[in-house]
Order: sequence, then C-alpha cells, then structure tokens
Amino acid sequence: MSAVRIALANLRVPSTPDESVRLATSAVAAAADGGAQVICFPECFVPGYRWAGAAIPPPDPAFLERAWAEVAAAAKTAGITVILGTERLTDRGLQITACVFDADGTVAGWQDKCQLDPAEEAIYPGFGAERRVFTAGPLTFGIVICHEGWRYPETVRWAARRGAQIVFHPHAHVPEPGSYRPRTFADPANTFHEKAVLCRAAENTCYVASVNCASEGSGTTSAIARPDGTLLCYQPYGQEGLLVADLDLSAATGLLASRCREWPI
Repeated sequence: MSAVRIALANLRVPSTPDESVRLATSAVAAAADGGAQVICFPECFVPGYRWAGAAIPPPDPAFLERAWAEVAAAAKTAGITVILGTERLTDRGLQITACVFDADGTVAGWQDKCQLDPAEEAIYPGFGAERRVFTAGPLTFGIVICHEGWRYPETVRWAARRGAQIVFHPHAHVPEPGSYRPRTFADPANTFHEKAVLCRAAENTCYVASVNCASEGSGTTSAIARPDGTLLCYQPYGQEGLLVADLDLSAATGLLASRCREWPI
C-alpha cells in the first residue's frame, strides 16, 4: 500500500490579513510535526475571503508577495507541500487562486478559479483559463475551488483523468442568517454541498478533500471522501484545528473518470 498523510487547515476565519499569515505558517509547522506531507488551506485564506461588507483592505500586491514568501519559508523549514488559498492580481484582474509551494519552498504553480459564483463577479472580476495537476512525492493532485467543485463535476474529472489520486477543494462558507446548522456530515436536511463532495469522489474513483474555515453554525465543514464515495473523516462543525488523514493511494484508480467522455470546461 502506498500511503500519504494529508492535513486540512480547518482554522478560524482570520480577522486581519496579518493574522491570516500567522495562522497559516503555524499550521504548516503543526501539520509537518504531525507527519503530513501536504497541507491545504481554505479559499482565499490569505488575506481573507472578501465577503460583502467584510473589513478587508483593498488588494495589495506587496503584502501578498511578503505573505507568500513567509509561507514559502515555512514550507521549506517544515519540508511539506502547501496548497495556500489566496488571491492575486493579474492582467485578468483580481483572481481567487491557490498557490502550491513544494516542500523546498519553491512555487510549483497556481490554480486559478475558473468558474465563479455569480455573487463573486463584482468582487473578483478575474477568472482562470487553465487547469493543471501537481505532484508531491507519490501523490498527484488537482485543485478545484469552492463553487466550481460543487456545481461543475467536470472540474474534478479533469484532474482524475490526468492521474490525480486526490482533488483538493478549498472553499469559503460561513453561517447565513436563518440557515440550517448541521451536526452530522451530509445531513439530509442540509444543503446539497456536502453530498456533492461524496459524489465527486465516487463518480471519479478518487479522493476529494474539502476544506473550510471553522465558524460556528457554518453549513459545511472540512472533510475527506474516499474513492468509493464514502466518508473517510470530517472535522466537527465549528471546531478549529487540523484534520489529518492517511490516504491509501492504491484505492484511487480514477477508473470511472477514465470511462467518461470528456467535455471542454
């Protein structure tokens, strides 16, 4: 059995951009101490997701460069691959993205969000045009960000068809007034979101690891689905911490993904 240990950073919503960096670097060190080879953070964890009305400073490329340098240094010190939910300014505009740092601290590449939720278009006018997969030792992985993983099955399938044994799903979901507050993962009374995580795994025969921030009353939490669509583990709702799990890579065959016709995404 080829096994890889991963960690999902189910941390509190950072109150400031500076706090987001402190929380991220501390989590990188803690994950490595726990034997994880890869750690993934929620969507836009650094500098923080730009919720409507949230007190987050305007986009600051200089801050982002410093933040990425600190996370890169933490990855190198810990010897761990880091998938950092962040944002970046490009010629397309402000984009939601994930930056992948190799265990030596170098930037392996970016996965920009290619499918925006309609509510995000006024805040994040940029969007990505390409998808890719990454490697960390024996692990090949893809990244789909929030909305695109829940609502667009093709995004997960694209990575699985190209050898990804796991697809990481950074997302941002906080409580909404009057929304259902689950206590059990994929509660039938809850929204479709957590069921979609199980479906994306089963229909592609790959692991899916969905990571959110910890906030009391949120409709989703961090969780990992096995390649047969069953739940491997999940973080108790509202409980801050790392969700750590060992993956049996031999179970992630990508068989069902390989048998499906592919459409452009």
